[in-house]
Amino acid sequence: MGLAIGLLSLAACSSSPVRTDGARKPGGYYLDDGPGDNPPANLEQIPDAQPRAEPIKASTARPYTVFGQTYVPMAQVAPYKARGTASWYGKRYHGQPTSSGEIYDMYAMTAAHPTLPIPSYARVTNLRNKKSVVVRVNDRGPFHSDRLIDLSYAAAYKLGIIASGRDLVEVEAIIPGDERQATAPPPSVQATNASIPGGSIPGAPVVVASPEPLEQEPAGAYVQLGAFATRQNAWSFLLRMRTELGWLSENIAMYGRDGLYRVHAGPYTDRDEATRVAERLEQSTELRPVIITR
Repeated sequence: MGLAIGLLSLAACSSSPVRTDGARKPGGYYLDDGPGDNPPANLEQIPDAQPRAEPIKASTARPYTVFGQTYVPMAQVAPYKARGTASWYGKRYHGQPTSSGEIYDMYAMTAAHPTLPIPSYARVTNLRNKKSVVVRVNDRGPFHSDRLIDLSYAAAYKLGIIASGRDLVEVEAIIPGDERQATAPPPSVQATNASIPGGSIPGAPVVVASPEPLEQEPAGAYVQLGAFATRQNAWSFLLRMRTELGWLSENIAMYGRDGLYRVHAGPYTDRDEATRVAERLEQSTELRPVIITR
């Protein structure tokens, strides 16, 4: 779920609900959303989510499109770190189903994210006040370029963003079994544009951890597996391809060019070699690869 209004069904993907923005009301929330009438008195003492290994819900791992933007969820828990704007959702969705099939509890430590596995766990750190919590990702959203994650009311309360409705955060996936991740906040960071690699737009989601820096492709023939408008979606797709295509994983990389983030396999010595790889992909997957020469 995202901090937005109006429940719509996603026709060509999973059963994830989608909302569209409404007018902002005083206090940072939208329309008739907001705090519950009788919130628990001990919100500050609600314990963080406790990371544990859980099977990924298959129906939430398929690519899907919302508002013309295609999202490629991560098929397994893997390293992920990004900075962007967190918002929250409350009583309007309290008691409604989430993408995981569970019922949303605004007083539980949960969150919605466009591409992190469902279910999975993440540490969210408020870059303004350095408060940090661990949440369980069990829903999809928010589907807006200016927001990275939607938090439950309880998680937002503990991070100090209830009144403002949103704040700049860092989101880091937790791999179950890594006790350091689950119990220790990440190092102090500065919430400035200068500290966000490649980030000049405040609040835009920016991935700050990847296996290699973006660069131009060296000369050769490539098999293009996908092209994306945002680095976050390209990175999620790359992780998925490296997981599902073990025989090809060492040759898959992400490159930035012409305003797009491209996931390519290669380079190959000539177009014929790239074509053989593309044909194998077409026979064994649902991909429709494209041959690119540089």
